[in-house]
Amino acid sequence: MAEVLVITPVKNSIETTLDTAKAIAASDVPVRHLIFNDFSTEETKAQLEEHKDKIGYGLVHLEEITDTPSPNYKLVLQMAQKAALEKNIPLLVVESDVVVKPNTISQLLSHQKSHGKPGLTGSVTVDEKGQVNFPYLKFKRVKKAEIETQRSLSFCCTLFSLEFLKAYDFAGLDDAKDWYDTFISKKSLDLGFKNYVLMDAPVWHRPHASRPWKQLKYSNPLKYYFLKFWKGLDKI
Repeated sequence: MAEVLVITPVKNSIETTLDTAKAIAASDVPVRHLIFNDFSTEETKAQLEEHKDKIGYGLVHLEEITDTPSPNYKLVLQMAQKAALEKNIPLLVVESDVVVKPNTISQLLSHQKSHGKPGLTGSVTVDEKGQVNFPYLKFKRVKKAEIETQRSLSFCCTLFSLEFLKAYDFAGLDDAKDWYDTFISKKSLDLGFKNYVLMDAPVWHRPHASRPWKQLKYSNPLKYYFLKFWKGLDKI
């Protein structure tokens, strides 16, 4: 029986997505993994279908549920919350540019079980050399095994406790936003929960591999900020 519902929102980036799925399937605890295909290309859709039984994940094509263009993170979170509550298990978001270790999920679950009133518990992200990278550069000098933090957690690899899922209905998420890391991190604290980042449970993160246009922030910042503000992309 699955101990946690793991979800991965996907918009193309099939190679990293399959890496993510294979790593989750190799976890040392039983999980239920759902991939939410958010209007990817037909080629990506076909690849996701081809590999779902080989790797062992469920697959939801959002184009069959909504006409709203990608990103549909609010809908994904709402559907995932409902599914997790029905199973009475916590929810873990692992994004499609992240690779977990076999014991990552069990570490996150054990941490929440051993701490009072956890809300969100995230794994620190690292590059291929094991160095802390975006979006947790703010913690790169930390030597402790864990951090209780008031700062926003990224959803790269973050566990939502069952208690938090029961306390806050994702139906209340703002339609005007694309991403909810900052808002949900704060909501957890507002409701009296504690948020943690585990420095001893690192996951490999290839920043923005799932949303290649965001790499313009480093190669062409003028174009990036044009897309972000003029086109209204990436609303947080």
